[in-house]
Amino acid sequence: MTTWHLDQDHLHVGFAVKHMMVTTVRGRFTDVHAEIEIDEETPARSLAEVRIGTASVDTAHPDRDAHLRSADFFDAETYPLLSFRSTNVERAGDKFTLLGDLTVRDVTRPVRLEGEIEGPVTDSLGNRRAGFTLTGELDREEFGLTWNMAVETGGVVVGRKVKLSIEGAITADASEADASARTTADTVA
Repeated sequence: MTTWHLDQDHLHVGFAVKHMMVTTVRGRFTDVHAEIEIDEETPARSLAEVRIGTASVDTAHPDRDAHLRSADFFDAETYPLLSFRSTNVERAGDKFTLLGDLTVRDVTRPVRLEGEIEGPVTDSLGNRRAGFTLTGELDREEFGLTWNMAVETGGVVVGRKVKLSIEGAITADASEADASARTTADTVA
C-alpha cells in the first residue's frame, strides 16, 4: 500500500449542470484535500478519502457563487465540507471504476466514478507521479439540493443532473514507493 498526495498545482474538481434547460453552467471547487492509499497489487484494497470546502465553489460569476454557498444550495456556513470515501476500486489496465459514498449537506449516497490513470512515471526528484481523470453524474436533489424555479416557457432554472469531471496528478515520495515495493516483495516471497 502506497500513500499518494494530490498535486494541488495540477488539480481540477469540476461540475456542469443545465441552466434554464438550454445552456450549461460549469464550476469548480478550489479547496480540495485527500488521503489516498493505493494497493497496486490488489486495487480493491485501495482507499480515497476526499474533503471539499463548499465555500470554494467557483463558477466565475460572483452572484451565482454566493447563491450556491447559500442555504438554497450548499449552505456553506452550516455544511462547510463535502466528503467522499471510496468503498471499492475495480481496475482493468489503465481504466478503473471508483465506487464510494458522497456526503453533501449531511446526506450520504453512493456514487460511481469512471476513471483513467496515466503512469506512474518517475519525476526529476525521484518521486512517482501519476495522472488521473474521473467522470460521473449524480442527481443533486438526492442530496437535498432541491432549490429551483419554473421557467415561463416550461422547464426549470437548474437541471437535476450534475456531471462531475475531476482531473489531476498524484505523487508518492520515492522512499514511500520503495518501502511499499519492498513490503509487497516480502509478502509475495
